[in-house]
Amino acid sequence: MASTQARNKNRNRPTKSNAARNKRQSDHRKRLVALGMDEATVAAMTPKDVRDKLKHPAKVAKECAAKES
Repeated sequence: MASTQARNKNRNRPTKSNAARNKRQSDHRKRLVALGMDEATVAAMTPKDVRDKLKHPAKVAKECAAKES
């Protein structure tokens, strides 16, 4: 008989490492800064807020351009 671990593939899936998560979040922050957002503003945002902003990059770029003008 197979054990539960062998049958349930969801439990065998490797977990994401903290280093990979931190790198991914850092990359997201760099993308927002590249779109024109202020670096201090991005640093104060939560990771969820950063991801939500990156769902609509054109909208973020438009908002940042309007603030600069």
